[in-house]
Amino acid sequence: MVLAELSLRLNEVGYKNWLKAGYCLMKLKDGLQGYVNNEMKVFHENIITSNATLRRGEVCRHNCRANGNQLHSLCPLCSEWRKEILRHHTNSSAVVNWGNCKPWLWSVEYWELAKAFMPRGQANVTRAEQCDASALLNLLHFCDHFSYMDPQLLRDVIRCRNELMHSCEMRVSQQWMQRYQRSLEMLLTPLQHIPDIATTTQHIQETLSIDWSVHVPGVDHVDGCKGREVELEYVSQWEAELLRQRLCELLDQEEELNAEDLQSLQTLSAFLQNQEDLRERFREELQTLRAVTDGPSHTPERHQEAATHITHT
Repeated sequence: MVLAELSLRLNEVGYKNWLKAGYCLMKLKDGLQGYVNNEMKVFHENIITSNATLRRGEVCRHNCRANGNQLHSLCPLCSEWRKEILRHHTNSSAVVNWGNCKPWLWSVEYWELAKAFMPRGQANVTRAEQCDASALLNLLHFCDHFSYMDPQLLRDVIRCRNELMHSCEMRVSQQWMQRYQRSLEMLLTPLQHIPDIATTTQHIQETLSIDWSVHVPGVDHVDGCKGREVELEYVSQWEAELLRQRLCELLDQEEELNAEDLQSLQTLSAFLQNQEDLRERFREELQTLRAVTDGPSHTPERHQEAATHITHT
């Protein structure tokens, strides 16, 4: 039954495109992790070397912390780090998500520095491997250490990523897929000398150029085409990860859900309920969703608690 239901979902071209595009985001994340990790080590060392105050090798003795998304009463050392972060930010008018950071670790943990250039929600992230594609792409865009990368190409891929993850129906067209592929390839072309990224580029090109077929005894091949057969277990894992990311994005809101987000959440909940295999797989998440959407109010606190619960399910 599970095989047949997944095969039927893949027979819908728009949904299959959504899954394939999401899989490419996962591969993009995998390819960028090592490269970005190494570059942030260099960036951290360069800042220390070029700043007389930071060269002293001191560490924060005051356990300086962010209050929400604000920094108040920083010690002189953490204030100097804050100045360096703002100096290296590519958009002086952008909101810096200080709540991502543990300022007292800026002197000794290079990834705490990286998180200042990322979207919110990174407070408990301690290494590149824990970041999604959105976090890494925003770091590349907003940190001037990566100024050799074309900012317009980064914006194009970030926009595609947001369109994909914010798609209410979880479907994208063939035309969208073509634009997405061009954006990914153009972004990664200058980085082909990095083995992990060259491999990622090959995987992305292969994924977007072939049809997926899942052979299920007694069920026709996807779209009636002779596509490349993929392991059902892998497709199921990618699907579950993408759907879980979609849930978390909708729930991890600083403000109350607007009408559009609430509709998206209800659509996603109905989609999971209507697929027997997904209903069983997401049983706990669906219970959490009902607790959020039932009742007169949808507070940010309830959303974030639910997102945390789903992330750790």
